[in-house]
Amino acid sequence: MRLRRSVIALMAVLGLALVSACNGDDNKAADGAGDGLQKVSYLTSFNTFGREAYAYVALEKGYFKDAGFDVKITPGSGTVDVMKLVAGGQADYGIGDFTATVITLGKQKLPVTTVGMIHQRSMAAIMSLEGMGINGPKDLVGKTIGDQPGSTNTVMFPVYAKAVGIDPKSVTFLPSPPPSLPNLLVSGKVQGIGQFVVGEPLIEKADKEKHRKAKTLPYGDVLPDLYGNAIITRSDLAKDHPDQVKKFTNALLKGLQDTVNDPAGAAAILKKHVPNTDLEVATKELEIMKKYVKPDSFNGPLGDVTKERVQKIISLLEESNAMPKGSVTPEDVVTLSLAPKS
Repeated sequence: MRLRRSVIALMAVLGLALVSACNGDDNKAADGAGDGLQKVSYLTSFNTFGREAYAYVALEKGYFKDAGFDVKITPGSGTVDVMKLVAGGQADYGIGDFTATVITLGKQKLPVTTVGMIHQRSMAAIMSLEGMGINGPKDLVGKTIGDQPGSTNTVMFPVYAKAVGIDPKSVTFLPSPPPSLPNLLVSGKVQGIGQFVVGEPLIEKADKEKHRKAKTLPYGDVLPDLYGNAIITRSDLAKDHPDQVKKFTNALLKGLQDTVNDPAGAAAILKKHVPNTDLEVATKELEIMKKYVKPDSFNGPLGDVTKERVQKIISLLEESNAMPKGSVTPEDVVTLSLAPKS
């Protein structure tokens, strides 16, 4: 009897040890320790349109893995939301429009910073279709524009309006969810919509019956100093783990470089990860985006950002009353020591 009890007790101990070992392996896999990779969460700027393909390229080609990261990509929902999620620790990195980021930080102090630029020129724009009466900036007066409240295009519009010499109050913005914007425009319920310039293929495809060409008013045409999307991370991550931030940024920019070199290949990779991707539209988006990542006059490294240009942007936004004067400095919105160098 004693022997039997001893055997049963030994078996129980061995069973617990086995379960514990298995759980230990599971925990290692969960935190990335099993494969030596650090788990990192990343938010796109907005949804998973073609313009976001570079992150999936970096993932697919192993650039993140080579840098020591296991990256989870999640669709973002606009600059301000991305900033808040990164600030709150729900994501480690995200993409957001730099001008909208500066304006937001000028109004509320969030523990985030930028560490490099995706676009050297702003892609924000007002988009219309042929025959709707918008052929130039002055035509915006008296028109109704559909856009999501708080979007980059809406936030930046007063700055654009001042630059083109119109009263921003002379244009009505109709609060509209992003998925409805193409149909609102095609149906004529609005005369224009807030959109990035790369949205032209999507808008033209939505106009199936009339096949009208898009009419685009890029903010960057009159505000060439504005950057486009920037890489956002938490301030404490940039301060306490600069090497990690640099490695992540470099891996992401490798994906961006490949995307610029081969838009069709990048679109195909995006479709592999996001099956509902329209290959034709995504490819055209990326072809348009190339000149915003690397404008003809740009000679710096991919991701480049300078203090002088950031200060110009801050001054411009203050002069346009987009944010209070003296509310931010370049150091408040970008960690220059982590930005790519030549």
